[in-house]
Amino acid sequence: MKKNDLIDLAIDDVTLEGSGVGRHEGMAVFVPFTAPGDVIRCRIVKVNKSYAFGIADTVISPSSARSDRGCEVYGKCGGCTFRHISYEEEARLKEKAVTDVFRRIGKFSAEDVAEPVIAASEADRYRNKAQYPVAEAGGRAVCGFYAPRSHRVIQCDDCLLEPPVFGEIARRVLSYADSHGIAPYDELGCRGTLRHIYIRQGRHTGQIMVCLVCREYADLAELAALLRAEFPDIRAVVLSVNPDNTNVILGKKFIPFYGDGTIEDIMCGLRIRLSPQSFYQVNTHQAERLYAKACEYASPEGADVLDLYCGAGTIGLSMAHLARHVTGAEIVPQAVENAIYNAKVNGISNADFICADAAKAAERFAREGRTPDVIITDPPRKGCDRLTLDSMVRMRPERIVMVSCDPSTAARDCRILADEGYRLDRLCAVDLYPGTPHVECVVQLSKGDTDNGSPGKSDAVKAGDFGMISGY
Repeated sequence: MKKNDLIDLAIDDVTLEGSGVGRHEGMAVFVPFTAPGDVIRCRIVKVNKSYAFGIADTVISPSSARSDRGCEVYGKCGGCTFRHISYEEEARLKEKAVTDVFRRIGKFSAEDVAEPVIAASEADRYRNKAQYPVAEAGGRAVCGFYAPRSHRVIQCDDCLLEPPVFGEIARRVLSYADSHGIAPYDELGCRGTLRHIYIRQGRHTGQIMVCLVCREYADLAELAALLRAEFPDIRAVVLSVNPDNTNVILGKKFIPFYGDGTIEDIMCGLRIRLSPQSFYQVNTHQAERLYAKACEYASPEGADVLDLYCGAGTIGLSMAHLARHVTGAEIVPQAVENAIYNAKVNGISNADFICADAAKAAERFAREGRTPDVIITDPPRKGCDRLTLDSMVRMRPERIVMVSCDPSTAARDCRILADEGYRLDRLCAVDLYPGTPHVECVVQLSKGDTDNGSPGKSDAVKAGDFGMISGY
């Protein structure tokens, strides 16, 4: 094959990035926005040594999985990848992707322990948070989402993954910015003021937070009053000052212009306080099902539980009524303050929280000889670092429950734990992000003497070894 060749291709698989996969003369060809079962005429746009990329020129025979789930900017913005297939097929593909990655990266017989995917009950309007980058277009402020692999803003007035009120609030903010000379931020020239519009809503309480991220201080008192008058569910309007030339959205300084800078929601029956910096799953209803599965895997009855990367404490607090004691560790001070408040307001006296990096907290606990019965981890996308994993092993808990937003790093980390004597017992994919390439998983490991068939020591599996293409 060479660039610009036209070939007929049968699509028989799909990556989490949403590209269909077919094979031509033994070589994998990746084609965006195709579905398993499609037969297409494909134009080759790039050829590597062992795989190629193409675009669909013609759909000769469409897959039965194809379904138009709507959206005017689908394929332009960098958010969704699966709106061209049915949600049932998307959930099946995500279940398969999690199992495949645990087999390929973790070297586990994952099919033997995998449970059916927990699919979402709502495929649209499920998000409780939005972060819109702001840009200038045609002499006015617009917001939306970045195009794939760029910082070019694709204007979107109503994302179908978010409640309609988010778009209404964003449009009001932009109108105010235009009429009051608050210029959109230009990241190339580091000029302008308004960088992001960040909106968060408690799905059970309805309370809304509006956080405007600006390069410099801006007096938002008048805007806060206008927003509050037009949108009665707003409980907080906050300015986050971020003067740095960075991809990090939030700044270090937060100034409330209405309310105390926080809102509350209900999660697993508990009142939860949220600040702009608090980690909180974006799909509340699915998060409750995820945490229920984590509690099932943890079996925390009468146990000492260590909750690493605890955020606002939601996972640990959700099972505190069953545990003997819960200790949470989190590096973000505001999140720890939220966790302490959440325990207090819910009358939970058998939980405490410390502000520390998960690795350092785990190392300290291991050094002090603390022996939790259960360790729960919910790390960021990069997974656990080696110090955290080694410290967890030194504490020798009976069970480790790993919640992960990246099955690839979870598989890698579970391989390391398996090589140290832990056994992978249960695995479940949970879809918190319908339409998008993301999927969560929850894993149960238990203390044992075998490693479930390891081919070698864990240092043979490195972070750079994973990626969807390597599976083909």
